Amino acid sequence: MQKGFNQSSLSRAANVDFKTVKRIFQDPTRDVSLSTVVKIAWALDVPLTDILEIHGEPHDRPEDSEA
Repeated sequence: MQKGFNQSSLSRAANVDFKTVKRIFQDPTRDVSLSTVVKIAWALDVPLTDILEIHGEPHDRPEDSEA
């Protein structure tokens, strides 16, 4: 892992539960809350965009449902 972090030390530095960090490593396509991603980016001292991976095109987004 970059910057000398392992899962345990990243969990502590980001103040994110170890089980959450472990799940992210085991399944990188898993949905994760934005606040968790921000905490991890801050701990790694990288821009948020460096750890996000967006798939699809804008026209592939789900339509907003009207109530």
